[in-house]
Amino acid sequence: MVGAGPVGLVSALALARQGIAVTVLEREPDVFRSPRAMTYHWSCLFGLDDLGVLDDMSAVGFYVRETNFHILATGENVTFSLEPLRGLVKHPYNLTLGQDRLAEVVIEHLRAYPHANVLWNAEVDQIAQQGDHVDVRFSIAGEPRSLRADWLIAADGGSSFVRKSLGLSFEGLTWPHNFVATNVRFDFRSTGLFETNYVVDPRHGAVVAKVRQDGLWRVTWSEDADADPSEIDARVAAQYAAVMPADASFELVAKSMYRMHQRATETMRVGRVLFAGDAAHVTNPTSGFGLVGGLYDAYVLTEALGAVIRDEASDAVLDRYSDDRLSAFWTVSSPVSTESKRLVFHSEDADRLEVDMKMYRRIAADPAQLVSFWSQGKRIETPSVVTGLRLSAGRNDTAQ
Repeated sequence: MVGAGPVGLVSALALARQGIAVTVLEREPDVFRSPRAMTYHWSCLFGLDDLGVLDDMSAVGFYVRETNFHILATGENVTFSLEPLRGLVKHPYNLTLGQDRLAEVVIEHLRAYPHANVLWNAEVDQIAQQGDHVDVRFSIAGEPRSLRADWLIAADGGSSFVRKSLGLSFEGLTWPHNFVATNVRFDFRSTGLFETNYVVDPRHGAVVAKVRQDGLWRVTWSEDADADPSEIDARVAAQYAAVMPADASFELVAKSMYRMHQRATETMRVGRVLFAGDAAHVTNPTSGFGLVGGLYDAYVLTEALGAVIRDEASDAVLDRYSDDRLSAFWTVSSPVSTESKRLVFHSEDADRLEVDMKMYRRIAADPAQLVSFWSQGKRIETPSVVTGLRLSAGRNDTAQ
């Protein structure tokens, strides 16, 4: 396994629980702490529950039962409740937890499996397939090392070394925008916002959401990619001024900036090398569907790979995995995320915005439409390539 982000670690745990020996190689010296994904859509919680980590995640995170659309220019709030899901699904809420804290939870669970190992500061520099195995060369603190694996899962992010080393394309587009993510200590509830908010505005659109119960919040927004990096602090101040009261006192804890893309590789399988998460497909993060899609990759892939390793299925199921997961990205994750990006950050057309908000007001007032809206994330799920059944069947769709 290459990559100790959420998808890599969840995949490692899923394989370890099947008795499969797994080694995770991560180039970072420790869990990556920069502000990144933090919302786990209700529809993918069943898999985390199956892996035995959901209770521990819930203990350090918190449930979110509504998402608010806040029109900055007018102050209007249109709130989408998850309450209509109650009685229909086992987990009628989203879970908020920084991906760094998920990593800590999963790593603690991995310690129960002596055949699972995570190597930090492990810089991979060569991948070579030899028919029935994969040779991986890497270094730790400048010391060259190597290992031989029957299979390799690349979960090493959007700039995946493994994908590039195999010469795979990464088709799609890169937006002419950066995504700026900041962690800040400030109580946005005091301003009338909710725990999770889409602040809709063509200049100061943002996603504003509570990260932890101790008062840490996340404010993220889009800006032109050619904006001067040396002036980021001034732009942070301007963004905060737009979404906070004039006399607000706050503490900026962390900030990061990265490009936004809608891209996917041509295949998620090359021989004995398999791809999952951002290494295979990247979307702008407005809807949080990058993380959701990556977790669904992990669920389907680890079931299939375990079956192949145990000679319970032909390795042809891994080609089906690739086809299904890429289709889910292009038909659901990418278009939904693109539309969310347009609404929140690029609503310059006042007439179009009013049409959008009329629709959103109707959805917010109609439980049936809310169920449909909150089912968008579930559409990213694809069936088991081993049984043909959805892995969530009987887990998500019945209150227990």
